[in-house]
Amino acid sequence: MPGLEERFAEVKGVRMRYFVGGDGPPLLLVHGLGGAASNWTELVPLLARRHRLLVPDLPGHGRSTALPAVAGLEPFADRVALVAEHEGLLPAPVVGHSLGGMVVLRLALRRPADVQALILAGAAGLSTGGLWGRQLLSVVTSVRPGRLAARYRGWVSRSPLLRRLVFGFVSVADPVGLTDEAVEGFLAAQLLHTDVDGAWQALRADDPRRELEAIDCPVLVLWGAEDVQLPLDDAFEYTRRLRARLRVIPGCGHLLIGERPDACDAAIHDFLSPPTV
Repeated sequence: MPGLEERFAEVKGVRMRYFVGGDGPPLLLVHGLGGAASNWTELVPLLARRHRLLVPDLPGHGRSTALPAVAGLEPFADRVALVAEHEGLLPAPVVGHSLGGMVVLRLALRRPADVQALILAGAAGLSTGGLWGRQLLSVVTSVRPGRLAARYRGWVSRSPLLRRLVFGFVSVADPVGLTDEAVEGFLAAQLLHTDVDGAWQALRADDPRRELEAIDCPVLVLWGAEDVQLPLDDAFEYTRRLRARLRVIPGCGHLLIGERPDACDAAIHDFLSPPTV
């Protein structure tokens, strides 16, 4: 993670790995299912110019150990909050990508005083892509094809065909356009995960729709226009139910934080900047 310091903390039975760095008011970044802190590698240098960043590996992902037991997404949110509290970085705005969007929603519901604003980037939790998407994610979580791609990620970086095979099916609008650093950031941690299935089961069991109206902080919904994993209909529903602002980024899919980091940075900056008189 360029410009950030790797740290570890023991938090309620989990050894959490996280990264800290940058200057300015705090901002938390929470990755998605099967991801890791390294997923943010393209966006971190942009955000770190204006924010003190905290970027954790969720339990069971990357170099964070697994939860002792999984019963919903609250334990994931609790560990993120306790690490941020340990670093003195609360209250803060929080960005969540995919599964991370659900985690940060849970964080805002459980600790509303600590969450100043939410940015939901391709957030899971509503349709999870519909029945087909749920079945696909179940297969992917069980088979873990990312492990194989991670072992040969150097080849993936160099081969347009392999990039399309690995990233083009449901994740990225233009796999060839990903930088080598983004490819590394999305694949490297696949070899480290210890409990992705537990997070998937927690996501499947968690339905936020009955609680969305309880969120009272400002919310930005940030979505890739060509996201085929989590459709734009989900973005519209989140926007309506959360009384949120919506920013749709053209030319990218579900991995928008690595596909269009410049546009994501601009959207986050515009959303968090105080209005001028």
